[in-house]
Amino acid sequence: MGASALGNAVEWFDYGIYAYGVAHISNALFPSGSDSAVAFTLLGFALSFLIRPIGGFFWGPLGDRIGRKKVLAATILLMAGSTVLVGVIPSYATIGIWAPILLYLLRMLQGFSTGGEYGGAATFMAEYAPDRRRGFWGSFLEFGTLAGFNLGALLMLLLTNVLSDSQMDTWGWRLPFLVAGPLGLIGSYLRSKMQDTPVYRDLEKQDEVQESPARNLRDLVAKYSPQIFQLFGLVLALNVVNYTLISYMPTYLQDAIGLSDNGALIVPVIGQFLMMAVLPFLGALSDRVGRKPLWATSLISLAVLSVPMFALMSTGTVGAMVAFAVLALLYAPQLSTISATFPAFFPAHVRFAGLALSYNVATSLFGGTAPVFNDRLISWSGDDLWPAYYMSGACVIGLVALWFVLETKGVSLRGKEIPGTEAAEEEARAAAAAEELEPVPTLKR
Repeated sequence: MGASALGNAVEWFDYGIYAYGVAHISNALFPSGSDSAVAFTLLGFALSFLIRPIGGFFWGPLGDRIGRKKVLAATILLMAGSTVLVGVIPSYATIGIWAPILLYLLRMLQGFSTGGEYGGAATFMAEYAPDRRRGFWGSFLEFGTLAGFNLGALLMLLLTNVLSDSQMDTWGWRLPFLVAGPLGLIGSYLRSKMQDTPVYRDLEKQDEVQESPARNLRDLVAKYSPQIFQLFGLVLALNVVNYTLISYMPTYLQDAIGLSDNGALIVPVIGQFLMMAVLPFLGALSDRVGRKPLWATSLISLAVLSVPMFALMSTGTVGAMVAFAVLALLYAPQLSTISATFPAFFPAHVRFAGLALSYNVATSLFGGTAPVFNDRLISWSGDDLWPAYYMSGACVIGLVALWFVLETKGVSLRGKEIPGTEAAEEEARAAAAAEELEPVPTLKR
């Protein structure tokens, strides 16, 4: 469980230092004095998400064919390596246009590796967790998400307060990127030592692992399109909220609201620590009442309260802290349950591919682009509440998708049928009966 969560932490550590270091990265790697430098730096953030579906198409079927463990060991090294290399890109003053080009290429490599990371980590966590406690154990994957992001944010905040602006622009912003190296090595070592999931080992034992990635994708699209679209709708809502609140918020609080650098960094960190505190409790609650009630509560509340809370943010630092804390706590029921909810959309033999494909396409279109999209909408309209409108609309779409989603609390993730369906229950009963009829081996004397 820890090895799975550590990979997610490395992924979000990268997002944290990038989101909180946008101003200094733009000063170092883009032409000085450019009014569009911050926007072009945010474009680098978006590029890593636009490439994620390609990573999902590559890593997802591979994870169903060769196992979750091997793919996860590779993706964490690629993620950490690309993050470290961003920290050693020469400045624009040194190599000119090659500085932003290298930044974009490394962000694309990071996005390619991440295309397999989350789907694999969530699948691994869900398939290892006990069926009746999958919500509780799955919540720790998202605990790792916020821990990684906050570690990156706090490192950047510490350096911003210790170093001068000129020091931050030249070398200070690079230090957190270099920290990803040892984190990646530790994570890769831990993942190389773990055993693959019991669910995947069952597939291998029964010779039901698909050898052809192309066939895996064909089967996925042909048989499970409704599940793909349902998951797409939930991920759209989840990630518009997620990347608006977490990745875009420092830039928003500085540019649109006018908070100080420190205030813009501290407000989201406090809200994310609140989320970390409640995630395990909400995950455990979902094991009792189900995933859908928590999702419905979160989506409805955010659809109604996003605009009032963003209006409250504009009143100053205290208002921003209160509003962000409210939005964070309303979002937490989604975040706490995604690792238990999303893998259950697909049967075991196409689970990695199904989750990687659905999650990454929706994330690339509506998650990673949220910072740039919100920034452009505010500039175009002059209305600072556009991020709230965007979040509310996304949550309405999520509610429509949620209506069609099966409740899967406590159900088994084994087998080649969709969890929570009658076919899956029949398959489970047949498997249990076969195990009871299997002869017990006798000891040879």
